[in-house]
Amino acid sequence: MKNTLLLLIAISLVSCGTSKTVRDSKKVIKGDWLLNSITYSEKGTYNVNLLNDASKECFEGSTWQFVPNNNTGVYNINDTSCSSGVRNFVFTIQEIDPQTGLYDFLLKPTNEKYKSDTNRGFRLKLTSLSDVMMQWQQTVSVDGKPFTITMNFNKQ
Repeated sequence: MKNTLLLLIAISLVSCGTSKTVRDSKKVIKGDWLLNSITYSEKGTYNVNLLNDASKECFEGSTWQFVPNNNTGVYNINDTSCSSGVRNFVFTIQEIDPQTGLYDFLLKPTNEKYKSDTNRGFRLKLTSLSDVMMQWQQTVSVDGKPFTITMNFNKQ
């Protein structure tokens, strides 16, 4: 009876694991990235504070490191005219539609011990991922209309 129970628990844990696609994505995302550009879906000048941290101008040129085996990472704001320095985060990749290959990327800022002070995070769409580039999109509402922020990364 005890062995049967252990077998059932093991089967349920394996069946609830991450998909092969998500595991493969974590292998690709591992490493160092440069956030080279941020664009908006609408023309104009906007005062956007990304990840409740800094402006578009501060984030462009920031360097990112992802460690998927423990779902942690850091990004570094390199622009000296901004509040520069290393920021820590935890992340999760969730497959939302196996047919389209779309993912949600959940990012939660943390302290240096990877503990969140606010328990707040950000849901972004991981719209493109390859060995050399990655793209995130976040849609927010501006004046009641959808407004998409696109963040483009290159692998270092």
